[in-house]
Amino acid sequence: MRHFFTLIAVVFLFPVSAGAQSGSVALQGSVSETAALSILPNFTDKNVQVVSSGSSVRLTLSADADAQVIRVPLLVRSNTGFKISAVLESQTVTHLSVVDVRPTGSLVSPEVVNAVVRSAEVDLNASQPLLVLTGPRVSLGGTLNSPNNALQVTLLIRPTQGSLTHLTFTATAGPPVP
Repeated sequence: MRHFFTLIAVVFLFPVSAGAQSGSVALQGSVSETAALSILPNFTDKNVQVVSSGSSVRLTLSADADAQVIRVPLLVRSNTGFKISAVLESQTVTHLSVVDVRPTGSLVSPEVVNAVVRSAEVDLNASQPLLVLTGPRVSLGGTLNSPNNALQVTLLIRPTQGSLTHLTFTATAGPPVP
């Protein structure tokens, strides 16, 4: 019974003593700059195998006679400016370009589609890595898995017939390239 009265005393006295204290609390924090890259969840193509991990997407393209061109829909999410680059492991791609850029929902910055700077066609003979796309912040909120805060970037890839190609795209956070 004695413990019960002690508990009652603590419960009633604690709010009074806490309310009598004055002062302020300052909370500081920061958010890490993040750029994430993935593939559209419902993407399927018999000529493309995809391995996606955080800020990179690795494609293995097997070009048979049916695969004249392959369209790949990447999803970009970032809370800061971003850059997307590509590494081609062999010269088995004759063309690589960005053919479409569109928001996936209401949590995509309205300015990003017009502000994106894309390579008209990636110079496949240039030194590695190849710059594909840059832009400002994409996501206004949500998480890296939210369905409505990504920029969908459709790539057009023309592999050499009969070849096996490994192509890795990487997103990095940072100011966009003008």
